[in-house]
Amino acid sequence: LGVVIAGIGGGTAFGLSAAGVIGSHEEAKIDHRPQLVKKGEEDPYASPPAADAKDAGGDEEEEPGSGGNPYRIAYYSFADEFTSNLKESDGLVQLSLAASTRRDGRVLRRLSRHELAIRSAVLVVLADTPEPGIDTVAGKALLQKRLTTAINQVLTRTEGFGGVDAVYFKTLVVQ
Repeated sequence: LGVVIAGIGGGTAFGLSAAGVIGSHEEAKIDHRPQLVKKGEEDPYASPPAADAKDAGGDEEEEPGSGGNPYRIAYYSFADEFTSNLKESDGLVQLSLAASTRRDGRVLRRLSRHELAIRSAVLVVLADTPEPGIDTVAGKALLQKRLTTAINQVLTRTEGFGGVDAVYFKTLVVQ
C-alpha cells in the first residue's frame, strides 16, 4: 500500500512539475523571433526615418487607418530588377519586386542583409516557371506564392525565422 501511495504522489508531483505548476526553475523562454506590430504601436526595431523623408512627401506622424488588418504592414523594395529565362522556353521574364511583413523591423533588416541569397532563390524560382504559367492572373498569383515561400526559406535557413507575408510585382515583363 505504501508503494502505491508513493507512486501516486510521485506521479502527481512529476505531472505538476512538467506542466510548470510547481518547481519550475527554468527561466521563462524569451521569443526572439520578429513580433507582429499593431497599427499605431511603435516598432522597437524600426530603422530611423530618412532625413529627407518630409521633403519627399513622407509624413512621419501619419495616423494609421482604422479598418482592415489590425497590424501595420511594412514593405521592402528590392534594389535591382530580376531577369531570368523561363522553363523550357526561349522566353524571358524581367520583374522588380517588393515584399511585405506585419512583423517588426528585424524582418526588413534581414531582407537587406540576405538580399544576395534571396536574389539567387528568386532566380531559381523564375527559371523553373513555364511561360504558359505566368501569362494568367492565376499564374501570377501562384508565382507570388512561390516567391514568398522561397524568400522565407532563405530567411529561415539563415536567421531561423521568415516573416515575409507577401511578394508584390512592381514591374513584370515577359518577352
